[in-house]
Amino acid sequence: MVSVITGDIIKSKKFTNPEIWLTSLKDALTKTGIDKKDWEIFRGDSFQIEIKENKKAFYVATYIKACIKTVKGLDVRMAIGIGNKNFDGDMITESNGEAFQFSGNTLAHLKKEKTNLKIKSSSLFLDEELNLYFKLALIAMDNWTVNSSETVKAALENYGGLQTEIAKTLSISQDAVSKRLKRAYFNEIMDLDSMYHQKITLLELNLLEEK
Repeated sequence: MVSVITGDIIKSKKFTNPEIWLTSLKDALTKTGIDKKDWEIFRGDSFQIEIKENKKAFYVATYIKACIKTVKGLDVRMAIGIGNKNFDGDMITESNGEAFQFSGNTLAHLKKEKTNLKIKSSSLFLDEELNLYFKLALIAMDNWTVNSSETVKAALENYGGLQTEIAKTLSISQDAVSKRLKRAYFNEIMDLDSMYHQKITLLELNLLEEK
């Protein structure tokens, strides 16, 4: 079982220079620590990434969103698919399986549903629960300012580190870091990430028991 995130940049066409989002997107995908062969940018403003450690998918999605929103006016739409991988292509977009289909099909409906993050797995109960949490988290995440996004990005890159270290990275005070993370609801979003870990661990155990 693998996780696949398929995403696209929202309203990318209003920017005449594609480097504006490509630089942020490439930086985000590179710094996830996931091997280059497991992610790809296609059609200029779309991307797909395979995550073998399923519990990390929400964390990766949060990091990508923070990176993209460091550019004023940019945002990203993402769908997480969890399932089997039946075919391993030379490029990630050539691979296939349940996870890829779940992710791609879900992304296709996100614009109509007016939501920017959703998950699809073989468990309807899990999907309903996590998608409700995602909707609540997006109330904060969709409204991150550039400053908030830069601070969340730095906090995720130095996760577990001191706020003083983040402050040095951003050349701001520790108090400013604290206020920005509070406005971004960073701790609450990381609580959701912990819950995501628990839910996906249970899903993996249940699937193993069914075999």
